[in-house]
Amino acid sequence: MEETSVQRLLALTASLTVSPSSSQLFQNEFVSLSCEEDDTSAGWMLRRNITEESRSLCGVDWGKIVSSSCIINYIDPLDSGVYWCESRGTTSNSINITITDGSVILQSPVLPVMEGDDVTLHCKTKTSNLPADFYKDGSLIRTEPASHMTIHHVSKSDEGLYKCNSSSHGESPSSWITVTGKPTTKAPPHISATLPPVSVAPPPASASLQLVFRLVCYLVVFCPYFISTLIMVSLYRHRSTGNDLPVSMATPPPTQAEEGLAEEFDDIMVVTTEHHF
Repeated sequence: MEETSVQRLLALTASLTVSPSSSQLFQNEFVSLSCEEDDTSAGWMLRRNITEESRSLCGVDWGKIVSSSCIINYIDPLDSGVYWCESRGTTSNSINITITDGSVILQSPVLPVMEGDDVTLHCKTKTSNLPADFYKDGSLIRTEPASHMTIHHVSKSDEGLYKCNSSSHGESPSSWITVTGKPTTKAPPHISATLPPVSVAPPPASASLQLVFRLVCYLVVFCPYFISTLIMVSLYRHRSTGNDLPVSMATPPPTQAEEGLAEEFDDIMVVTTEHHF
């Protein structure tokens, strides 16, 4: 139950808006403040801190509620202070509003400015637009003949206290301009185009033995054939050279010694034959 309550509190969000959208207003102007909420059932209430009151509630201590807005028909310098929305202990952004009974105001953003955006400051009088001097933290920035100044691509260094001055109408109150950084988005992880190395596993022992056995078989079969082929080629080349002497097929006549041996061999064969009978 406690975890559910915490989640509900975290889900509550609202943003305070003011119309006219300016952090400085002239006395007796009409002002409307609203809590722009994501959950209408959250029951957002608009409160303020001023010099004479703390955490005072709209519709009870000041202003009146019309529809979903808090209305002040004739705002007074005593209404200068900090305004915010609140629900179940959760608060929205706060806005510092300054009401003056003078003749010059500086119209500046009521909400924080995002880094990189352009911001226009307007030195406004009750009668007409006149040349104005613009100041930041008490130092003169520049003079603008059209009574408005634009700051291009604001950064954190532009954050500070601003005011303007009209030579014929006087000086405006000061307003603080807040500069916030742009929300960062996580970049997608970098995918390398390089493929991971492919590891080749060594062949198993059985495969190695099979390869050796096949190699031996090839050698046993091929070597005799190769050797016999070499011998035949060698003999063929030897005969084709014609360097050998011709072999005569005629048998030379036997010599006397050979004839004598032949006669003795015939006598032995006759004796052997007679003996067998």
